Amino acid sequence: MNAQDVVNTIAQKTSIDQPTTEKVVGTILSVIQHEVDAATVEPWFAKLPGADQLAQQYDVMSAAPASGGGGLLGSLQSALGGILGGKAGALVNGVAQLESTGLSMAQIQQAAATLIQQAKTAAGPQLTSQVLDSVPGLKSQLGL
Repeated sequence: MNAQDVVNTIAQKTSIDQPTTEKVVGTILSVIQHEVDAATVEPWFAKLPGADQLAQQYDVMSAAPASGGGGLLGSLQSALGGILGGKAGALVNGVAQLESTGLSMAQIQQAAATLIQQAKTAAGPQLTSQVLDSVPGLKSQLGL
């Protein structure tokens, strides 16, 4: 199973269109990529071929603001990212990027739960739990 298979499965199970599903999955993977130490995330990504490329495509720490920029949200993102540091900034930016998809929180949580279910199948429950335990803020935001 590769990252595209995961995106296809999530799109089918959640009835979310393919491009939006890809953005949600890529965003979550990007937050994980930024927040989890390489020794843990690299073996996990290796079990999901294409996950690292998808994370980079939807990089939450890229120069372009995830929400379209500006305004109060952009200011808050910048301030929180600066105060909390890069890792927390990745989570703040990731949540904003997920919200910019126009999906409800219930839809995002359903997509995230399906992603984790697929990851457990591909990478194993122990490694997947280890990755998720490294990002407690993401777990709480996504209801995992």
